[in-house]
Amino acid sequence: MNAIDLSLYLVLDPDLCGGPAGMVHTAIQAAKNGATVVQLRAPNWKKRQWLATAFELKAALAPYGVPLIINDHIDVALAVDAEGVHVGQGDLPALETRRLIGPDKILGLSVGSAEEMATVPAAGVDYLGISPVYPTGTKADAGEATGVALFAELVAATALPVVAIGGIHRDNCSPLFEAGTDGVAVVSAICGRDDPARATAALNETIQLALKR
Repeated sequence: MNAIDLSLYLVLDPDLCGGPAGMVHTAIQAAKNGATVVQLRAPNWKKRQWLATAFELKAALAPYGVPLIINDHIDVALAVDAEGVHVGQGDLPALETRRLIGPDKILGLSVGSAEEMATVPAAGVDYLGISPVYPTGTKADAGEATGVALFAELVAATALPVVAIGGIHRDNCSPLFEAGTDGVAVVSAICGRDDPARATAALNETIQLALKR
């Protein structure tokens, strides 16, 4: 299994960040202030825009040792030598994705129910993204929110590292660590903020306190 620090996982949103330049700026500020993973997600972009921005992000994050994860687009991840790929239930299956990306890249898989958890392959996946935990407005096709209690049940049903996704911010993330998560993935808690560096640092402070409990 490929190791990954999921504690503060930033998912970039092109609309909230104000386009590619804003995404790169946000990623750098977040990496400087505690973000441990950055994912590029831009569902409405053409492939060439994905590629150009992924190259910029890979170069921008390299000095901080923060891995770049590409949502869904395996070809883009391979082209820019990103550290990993994250796939959802409607994307290429996890085992096929692993076959294409090889053994050394990080592979994340989204799950949102006990039924989906039961289909997670026994090997090949490095972490699970359980979503949405809280109601979210940044992902149009997000399912019904699990809430903390069901989230805790899903965490308990897997031995894989888990990151919580969906509607998470500084004031509601601590219960998720009590429920067993290894990290939280955020979008609007950092993207689009007037000061993404300060927003990241404040969120990271809360996460570090929760991890020590």
